[in-house]
Amino acid sequence: MKDQAYEAGLAVRRRILGDAHVKRSLENATTFDEDFQDLVSRHAWGDIWTRPGLDHRTRSLITIALLASGGCHDELKLHVRATRNTGATADEVKEVLLQVAVYAGVPAANSAFRIAKSVLEEMAKEDAR
Repeated sequence: MKDQAYEAGLAVRRRILGDAHVKRSLENATTFDEDFQDLVSRHAWGDIWTRPGLDHRTRSLITIALLASGGCHDELKLHVRATRNTGATADEVKEVLLQVAVYAGVPAANSAFRIAKSVLEEMAKEDAR
């Protein structure tokens, strides 16, 4: 059994990213990256996402902006998909990416818009089924 920060983080991680994704991440961990999986659950999700200062929707939008700014495309896809669980809307994602264009650069926003558009279209198709 892990400590309280880990368990709380894992619960939020599952709520935001989805149980299937988190289960897959943990099951695919090896001795090489299991400490990284622990760090992510304990610190990113347990120490930060559980804080009361911002709601999950706001944290989600901030995360999308930072990932887009940093060119972290795989994580950006994951967090755009997670808007389904955070309550952030497609229009809010668009506004965040426009903000990225001004403050982090048009190339970063251009890539992020392409990625977000693709993920949002996939999600709409899934919802239509």
